[in-house]
Amino acid sequence: MLDLKTQKTPVVMQIIPELGPGGAEQGCIDVASALVQAGARALVVSAGGPRVGEIIRSKAEFIPMPVHSKNPWDMYCNIKRIKRLITAWNVDIVHVRSRAPAWSAYYACKGTTARFMTTVHAPYNQGGAFKNAYNSIMTKGERVIVISEHVGKYVTDNFNVDPKRLRLIHRGIALDRFHPTMVGMQRMATLLRDWRIDDGAQIILLPGRITRWKGHHVLLEAMARLQRPDVFCVLLGSDQGRTEYRAELEAQIGKLGLTGQVRIIDHCNDMPAAYMISTVVVSASTDPEGFGRVPVESQAMGRPIIATDHGGAQETIVRGETGWLIPPNDAGAMAEAMRQALALTPQQRAVLATKSMNHVANNFTREKMCDETLSVYAEILAEKYGR
Repeated sequence: MLDLKTQKTPVVMQIIPELGPGGAEQGCIDVASALVQAGARALVVSAGGPRVGEIIRSKAEFIPMPVHSKNPWDMYCNIKRIKRLITAWNVDIVHVRSRAPAWSAYYACKGTTARFMTTVHAPYNQGGAFKNAYNSIMTKGERVIVISEHVGKYVTDNFNVDPKRLRLIHRGIALDRFHPTMVGMQRMATLLRDWRIDDGAQIILLPGRITRWKGHHVLLEAMARLQRPDVFCVLLGSDQGRTEYRAELEAQIGKLGLTGQVRIIDHCNDMPAAYMISTVVVSASTDPEGFGRVPVESQAMGRPIIATDHGGAQETIVRGETGWLIPPNDAGAMAEAMRQALALTPQQRAVLATKSMNHVANNFTREKMCDETLSVYAEILAEKYGR
């Protein structure tokens, strides 16, 4: 709740580099919509992107600014730009979701009544003193939201942060979109046709951009060990210019004798349908995910999930009940988990689906994430207005 019995409508400005397909961007969009529904004023400052329309449709205010830039001059100029916005809109809270704009926003808030807060979406690569200092800006908020216990541990282990300022808020997904009853047969048939896979075929799906740490090469090795020519494997995600790794995967497919069994699909506009036509979903990340949407989305759709045993997956999967957690970079363990998942009887799949869907509904919904985030805003507003 944001009603603090003040005469002023609360104004919250979120800043994010770009509005693309990622989880941080989804969280920003969801929170902006929740703010508007709660009667607050929601501003989103970003360089733009394909999802700007979602901000506008939610009745939030979109303000273009080159906050995606890491150029020191751009970052310096953004200080003045953000400060002007704070004054013009009488902003109460500036909530930043990335490092470069966080530096600009931090100094923009100086000398104003706006309160500065952050969300840490993933552990950052540690380097020398300069890199660590650059990363530290995300821990300087009056409140610091971490999206998983894994990220929270990274923050406390690497930075001098008062635990009282940390707030754990897991990401949440929209159950009115990610639910089996929301996907019709025609949507599934369309995907199968587009992917050139026969109706009724068993499919192992790995959603994730084509980059080495997502572990596509480990899944391909596991597919070879599985020795199931009747099972298709779909690698769903763009290479985003990483053509060298994609070429490596294509060569690996041929070398392992998987040609015809594996599809590399650049993009999918209907992820719920993609999960529904899948027999098993895999998250093969070799490095820990800060949170990881794939395990949560697949469980919400009632699909067996196999994920690597580190990072956010340890918090979102109930080991042995809603999915499998296997060692990273272990193609043998992955192949065995795939064998077990493919061998589930219809009754066993139904039990797993029920447990998985209930687990997500109780812990990882968009509404829960938004309510908890607005509660953090309310804490700051209460301190600001003396209630």
